[in-house]
Amino acid sequence: MSNGQWYPPEWPDRIRALAGGTLAAVTPRRAATVLLLRDGARGAEVHMVRRRTSMAFAGGAYAYPGGGVDPRDEHPVRWAGPAPAEWAARLGVEGPAEAQAIVCAAVRETYEESGVLLAGPTADSVVADTRGDDWEADRAALVAREVAFADFLERRGLVLRSDLLGAWARWITPEFEPRRYDTWFFVAALPAGQRASNASTEADRTVWVRPADAAAGYDRGELLMMPPTIATLRSLERYRTAAEALEGAPDQDLAPVLAQARLEGDRVVLSWPGHEEFTKTVGAAGTGGGDA
Repeated sequence: MSNGQWYPPEWPDRIRALAGGTLAAVTPRRAATVLLLRDGARGAEVHMVRRRTSMAFAGGAYAYPGGGVDPRDEHPVRWAGPAPAEWAARLGVEGPAEAQAIVCAAVRETYEESGVLLAGPTADSVVADTRGDDWEADRAALVAREVAFADFLERRGLVLRSDLLGAWARWITPEFEPRRYDTWFFVAALPAGQRASNASTEADRTVWVRPADAAAGYDRGELLMMPPTIATLRSLERYRTAAEALEGAPDQDLAPVLAQARLEGDRVVLSWPGHEEFTKTVGAAGTGGGDA
């Protein structure tokens, strides 16, 4: 039985076009996504969303809340936790402004897509509840880009809690994809009192699931996932609690993972360095060969 690896049928033709010089790679957009964790009866659980099948990119695939960096994410905010310069060193980016934007995007996108907000009135507190019409109006304004995240935090008198995040992984969309993202993955624990919900128009289902159970569903071919999703799930399996995962974040390798494609005669071989399970070999007709 095949697993649930997302593999668009147009990839082989795009890989050949890139190799032949008729396709130019687009510059990836910076993005951030958050593996939101909570402690369940059988161990740590992660919050996942299923992208609507109508979505042009990864329709039907399970993923985590996240999205692209807004240029306004660099605007000054009240900040708690490691300084942006420290985050820059951890994330492997050039300067504090870029690091702040990535961290802000992680917090903002988590709020926009799940209603969970990693911010509080003080540097050592977190908002207890983000439900209600006034919160929903603010969230909708953020989604519509009618207000900058910094302005939202300022108006509500909130401090961004960067210390509640742990950097976990970094993956870059393959060069042959028309939509490319340079994505940093973070882990965070669900704050006490808050609830995650499906607040995104891009998702049709949300679940709390043990990483091992989600990975087993992928292995059975029941859950569709992109390589970064299943790879991060597998890396979470050994942690019994959300706190353990956050404690393990500093040890995670943030070297960017970028797919490599090569032509072997009429065949295309696609691989992700360090993640052999995702290697694919595709024949001349775009099918066949299967997993290498």
